Amino acid sequence: MTTYVLRLSMVLISAFLIAGCASTDAVQQDNGPSERPQRSASSGNGEIKPFSEVIKDSFEKDEGLFTVYRDKNTYYYEIPDDVLGREMLMVSRIARTANGINYGGMRNNNQVLRWEKRDDKILLRRVSFSNTASDTLPIYEAVRNSNFEPILATFDVKALNADSTGSVIDVTSLFTTDVPALGLQGSFRSRFQVRRVDGNRTFIESIRAYPENVEARHILTYDANNPPSNSDANTISLEINHSMIILPEEPMQRREPDARVGYFTANQVDYGTEQHRAAPMSHITRWKLVPKDKEAYLRGELVEPEEPIIFYIDPATPVEWREWLIKGVDDWQVAFEEAGFKNAIYGKMAPTPEEDPDFSLEDTRYPSIRYFASPIQNAFGPHVHDPRSGQIMTSAIGWYHNVMRLLRNWYFIQTAAANPEARNVQFDDDVMGELIRFVSAHEVGHTLGLPHNWGSSYAVPVDSLRSPSYTSENGTAPSIMDYARFNYIAQPGDGVTNFFPRVGPYDKWAVKWGYTWFGDMSLEEQQEVLHEWTTERADDPYYFYGRQTGSRIDPRSQNEDLGDNSMKASRYGIANLQVITENLIDWIGKEGEDFDELEELYGQVIGQWSRYMGHVTSNVAGVYENHKTFDQDGVVYEPVPRSVQKEAMDFLRTHAFSDPSWVMNQEILGRVNQADFVDTFRGRQVSVLNNLVDPQRLARLIEYDNRMDGDDIYSPFEFMDDVRSMIWTELDRNSEVSVYRRNLQRAYVERMEYLMTSELPSIPAAFRQFFGFTSINVSQSDIRPIVREQLETLLADVQQTKTRVSDRATRVHLNDVEERIENILDPS
Repeated sequence: MTTYVLRLSMVLISAFLIAGCASTDAVQQDNGPSERPQRSASSGNGEIKPFSEVIKDSFEKDEGLFTVYRDKNTYYYEIPDDVLGREMLMVSRIARTANGINYGGMRNNNQVLRWEKRDDKILLRRVSFSNTASDTLPIYEAVRNSNFEPILATFDVKALNADSTGSVIDVTSLFTTDVPALGLQGSFRSRFQVRRVDGNRTFIESIRAYPENVEARHILTYDANNPPSNSDANTISLEINHSMIILPEEPMQRREPDARVGYFTANQVDYGTEQHRAAPMSHITRWKLVPKDKEAYLRGELVEPEEPIIFYIDPATPVEWREWLIKGVDDWQVAFEEAGFKNAIYGKMAPTPEEDPDFSLEDTRYPSIRYFASPIQNAFGPHVHDPRSGQIMTSAIGWYHNVMRLLRNWYFIQTAAANPEARNVQFDDDVMGELIRFVSAHEVGHTLGLPHNWGSSYAVPVDSLRSPSYTSENGTAPSIMDYARFNYIAQPGDGVTNFFPRVGPYDKWAVKWGYTWFGDMSLEEQQEVLHEWTTERADDPYYFYGRQTGSRIDPRSQNEDLGDNSMKASRYGIANLQVITENLIDWIGKEGEDFDELEELYGQVIGQWSRYMGHVTSNVAGVYENHKTFDQDGVVYEPVPRSVQKEAMDFLRTHAFSDPSWVMNQEILGRVNQADFVDTFRGRQVSVLNNLVDPQRLARLIEYDNRMDGDDIYSPFEFMDDVRSMIWTELDRNSEVSVYRRNLQRAYVERMEYLMTSELPSIPAAFRQFFGFTSINVSQSDIRPIVREQLETLLADVQQTKTRVSDRATRVHLNDVEERIENILDPS
């Protein structure tokens, strides 16, 4: 979600972290001194001993994927030969942590491992799937030679099992010495100046075996010069759980992505195709759902899956919010019904130790919603997938306690003008419950493989969001994966009662596209069906997918916005902000309370105003991005019509660059710490101006002015004339310039200086493609000649006007502006 810390991180959410460590003998040993000898994985003389001499009857035994033996503080794995060479996914989670190092339950690392036998040793290797080729092709060996897998640890084979079908190794050192891939992340090691693992204060808590996985939990204690808490101890202690699960011997059938439908992807480079290149290859990430009754499913009946997706709710969750988190999970059942499955997904409370003593939320087999005691205002929905196929193996949604504060602020600022139940600093439990349900459903969507669809809300006409009947039936957007938020468009008196988004038509369609089971149909046949489905919906805005990062060039694909016209929607939004500002003290004031809540919510009003300005600005030099295939008519990229761009500029003239009289409420300013209001709003307005007069925006205007003819093109010259006109209106009237406008005009001159003297940093091609950045060489483009013309015109206007104004502040200001412009045009 929003802050949701997602932006670039939503790209890395399913990538495998690389934390490098190679081992020579057992595992890599720390070179620093230790108060006790480090345990060796060697069996002494290196000879394989009889099983009975190594594993005694007195040892504790736990059978599963591996048979685990325990002798006090020593642990052995009996690894079957038929498991050697198989890929295994290890998900490492911090079970308990020091203050300042994430939170208990957060994922620390995930990686694919492989146990291999080499002579009388067992090797633990990290596996990469970035590059691939069929093992039947000659190039397969070249790919292997260029992707040699690092060895994380080696272990002497202590014994063979009774029938010689398995090897016994001592794995104690894997969890009691410093193996970076299994311990504290490198960024934390650097930040906290970690020196070494102290073997005397490092312990294995437990290792448990299950049919498909092994769970190992250990306490690691590090010597650190700069620990995040308890600094005088120079120590960091963590409890980490490693859940290692065997991946399917036959990977799930892949499904290729389609740019018109949003899914996270697993990416590889295939050197074994018939294309005349190393071909980039992607497949979407999704859970494996197979119907119990395949014949009934293929007849079109709703069928339960063999293995449903069950999310377990952390028992640390406050009791009053548990049902709402579960409802957020259950809300996706309607989407899976579109894919032919019933009861495919649901939430439930995690069992108590009395109900299931073996259950652990760290266990990879159990998707979960983890509750963090944290002041962070956020939640996140990651997943971990099999890189060979994209099959999602597990997920643990992170839920920070203070996400409720974020929800309170959003709901108040966006709906209180038309929504009486939002006019308080403390919401009723049912109101907050519904807000929690909304975020829960959104985060669950991410764990199903769905990224943000920031283009979904554009499908809804602005006036429909003022309709009680439309909003009651449809919510605010066709997808809960949009950042559509709550209905800030509905006006007082409209009668709207539902202000929420919900799992909508796009979400149901996306799940149908990604999760429909096709039986024995070939991949080629499946892709034909999926392409046909997508093409049928290509012209319906309810099924439009706007890239999850928010394309920087397509104004339809924005976060935090609503409706099909940013200018109209934002005018309604500002009208509501005015209502809230006028009534804020009456709505939240309580006898005996201070003004902290007033100050926070007043700041939220100003922040929401800034969002509206950003929504509108994106229309200027905007480019619509409609992904197509060759069998579809029309272009993929086309500029926003000139009339829409001019509408946006008119809006900014009125609402962004005028004096903020509506928000400058003296009743509020007299009660909160806003002695710097003038400078605060200066910063907001300057941010809008700099965003508007951006080199990349100018580059797009230059590009389309050169590429296309006709009256519908907004030229860079017309744009820059319009900007100068709206910022310097007073020059035409020889009128006094207010303090807000003086600040803004100086910022304009500084922005022109930036364009005349600065060059954009080099932007990698991958970033340009993914985020929609526009590349331009400013000094060799038309930008500087255009800016020079603007400054020369402005200088003449300033020189003509400054002798005619009587206001002292305005005259001094214009004298300063004249000096600044002359220095830019002639630095000597």
